Amino acid sequence: MDKKKYNKVKISAGPKGWGGPLIIEPTDEKNLIYSVTGGGIHPIAARIAELSGGTPFDGFKSNAPFEKIAVCIIDCGGTARIGVYPMKKVPTVDIYATTPSGPLFRFITEDLFVSGVRVEDIEIVD
Repeated sequence: MDKKKYNKVKISAGPKGWGGPLIIEPTDEKNLIYSVTGGGIHPIAARIAELSGGTPFDGFKSNAPFEKIAVCIIDCGGTARIGVYPMKKVPTVDIYATTPSGPLFRFITEDLFVSGVRVEDIEIVD
């Protein structure tokens, strides 16, 4: 069976955003672009999946083990979800321009979290 080809993508903070940039490269074992935003796959998740070759996954309709998630896209203003995925060492993209806050703020670090991301803040890198 042929291995799927994945691309490395850079996800930078948008205007007034915080953290990152994150460099994401899915693998066969860790290929989910996990969208936990409600309303289906968010356009940010779709763009990351398109550029990286990862698999878009709606985290509200189903769930997957943390170890299969390449990156998680959230829309959290700063209480729970903002810290859950970084606490599990899952790179996290918040579509809102948030900074570390909430009860799990200590897990939100620049190497695991980026916020205020727009579609144009995502690019393929070598």
